[in-house]
Amino acid sequence: MNRKYELLQDDTKEFFGVTLYRIRALIEFNGIKVGELGGYIATEKNLDHSGNAWVSDNARVYGNARVSDNARVSDNACVSDNAWVYGNARVSDNARVYGNARVSDNARVKTSFDYLCLGPIGSRCAFTTFMRSKDGGVIVACGCFTGTLEDFEARVQQVHGKDEHGQTYAAAIAFARTMLPPQEVTAC
Repeated sequence: MNRKYELLQDDTKEFFGVTLYRIRALIEFNGIKVGELGGYIATEKNLDHSGNAWVSDNARVYGNARVSDNARVSDNACVSDNAWVYGNARVSDNARVYGNARVSDNARVKTSFDYLCLGPIGSRCAFTTFMRSKDGGVIVACGCFTGTLEDFEARVQQVHGKDEHGQTYAAAIAFARTMLPPQEVTAC
């Protein structure tokens, strides 16, 4: 396996009793230069060597959490427990993503108020994650489903109707709409 980064044994931080190692790029990829310093991870299992995923600045990833594909974790963000940040997701600022949360696709999580993880619920008795999208809407990751809140609502109606699971998902959707109202996105 080609390694795209290394753990620096002499540049560490203790975070909640866990030793985190700063990473350094070994190859050039997606704007990252050879030798560029990144953020902090506990183990190489936290950040895939394939793809363009990267942890930068003072960001921390530890526990069973992982960052993969083209995802980026930056600033003072923290990803921990069993959380998974993947696809083209961005987690930044002081955001905390933890538990069994999944942040994916075009999600943009800048604070802990940009995502909501509920569970275990539904027919799979698993966790469902609602997250802010880059266009100000909401994306849902539930089992093998990833899509907009509206598409998730239609899929729930199609598969479950008004059965027990349909009602549980409907309550989760209503709660997500309350907690993650649409946001107007302004151009930079």
